Amino acid sequence: MTLPPVWPALAPLVLLSLSNVFMTFAWYGHLKLPHAPLWAVVAISWCIALVEYCLAVPANRIGHAVWSAAELKTMQEVITLIVFAGFSALYLGERLTWSHALGFALIASGAGVVFLKPLG
Repeated sequence: MTLPPVWPALAPLVLLSLSNVFMTFAWYGHLKLPHAPLWAVVAISWCIALVEYCLAVPANRIGHAVWSAAELKTMQEVITLIVFAGFSALYLGERLTWSHALGFALIASGAGVVFLKPLG
């Protein structure tokens, strides 16, 4: 099967989005289970994180044909904020405030600088 030529540019967006869903569940999903033994949530989190790695590593390898490492890392961070905001509100039931939104927007704005063409 031949992948479309745009795949190296889109792969990081798709695969990093999926990997971040798994990463967020691995890191924060156990917060809804405060009485579960710590050893159990650590073991389960490691299993979930394996899936996250299986998506993130190919995302970066494929995407590096088009994007720099700094751009890939920046993409991952912004995707993490978006996924986390949804997870926090929908899964954990935590209210996002205007200060969260402003802070996330400032981080995303700073991340946008990474994608500007260098001066000079």
